[in-house]
Amino acid sequence: MKHYNIPIFIPHLGCPHQCVFCNQRSISGCDRFFEADVEKQIETALSTIPERGNTEIAFFGGSFTGIDRALMLRLLGVAQTYVDGGAVTSIRLSTRPDYIDGDILRILSDFSVRNIELGLQSMDDRVLTASKRGHTAKDAQRACRMIVDAGFSLTGQIMIGLPKSTRESEIMTTKAICDLGATAVRIYPTVVFYQTPLCQMAESGEYTPLTLQEAVERSADVLEIFEDRGVPCIRLGLCATEALVSDDAVYAGPNHPALGELVLSECRYREMVKCIKAQSLLGEKVILKLPANRISQFVGHNRKNIDRLRESCGVTVARILPESNASISVIKA
Repeated sequence: MKHYNIPIFIPHLGCPHQCVFCNQRSISGCDRFFEADVEKQIETALSTIPERGNTEIAFFGGSFTGIDRALMLRLLGVAQTYVDGGAVTSIRLSTRPDYIDGDILRILSDFSVRNIELGLQSMDDRVLTASKRGHTAKDAQRACRMIVDAGFSLTGQIMIGLPKSTRESEIMTTKAICDLGATAVRIYPTVVFYQTPLCQMAESGEYTPLTLQEAVERSADVLEIFEDRGVPCIRLGLCATEALVSDDAVYAGPNHPALGELVLSECRYREMVKCIKAQSLLGEKVILKLPANRISQFVGHNRKNIDRLRESCGVTVARILPESNASISVIKA
């Protein structure tokens, strides 16, 4: 069954914090919210969905559980009418770890909220402090446990390349997200937007933005762990909206329209290298047997990964055979 999200963006509503990386107007593509437009947005989105599948109304962009309580209840009520009418199956929302408590979860359980996304970003207190997140790693751990214990599905959000962040702290965060029961994850390499404290930090030299290659490699490091632990990544990199690709929005960082594919291709390259070494095929002429639905990820853009195998492993790929199974194999040609 296909999955569809109907996103309702509530930029920065309910959040008194100014995280150094945050410019909600650039991220969401809007800077104003009109409650009266919500039903129209839902109706418009429903008219574009070709078939009824697993459709969620998703409140994104702000800290949904931190907005005015009356407004939150009204928005949940609007979404619930579409669930009750059979047009959508459930409600999804994103929020901060410090805006989760027992009272909030009881309210959400009265509606058809199934998935709560937490902007965890990091489980390293040094990174959280440097990013001015306004909460601690313990707050994040507590919120994750409460969400899972209350029967909601948890989606964790992690950012790569935040101030003070390292590969080691990102891997630690990844493992913690898995251990805390997340059923899905979003991975966001840090992009530096204008009109943010992070931009000022980058301009002054206090912060060094990730290069595209660094973002690909470090994102692949954590994606490999999520894949190994069976936690699917439902988004890798920011959505390629017009606001994100415009020159007046982004100061620096890995704002690439195909970032997700680049990271997946890096992961598949690493798989092939491991397989070649495990089979003691360094320097040999080989045949690659690859999952048919992911050949492009393994081969890479312009056969980049095939060229990399020649350089790193000394192998010559004689043939590529599509296979129906999900695993890869390498044999001597």
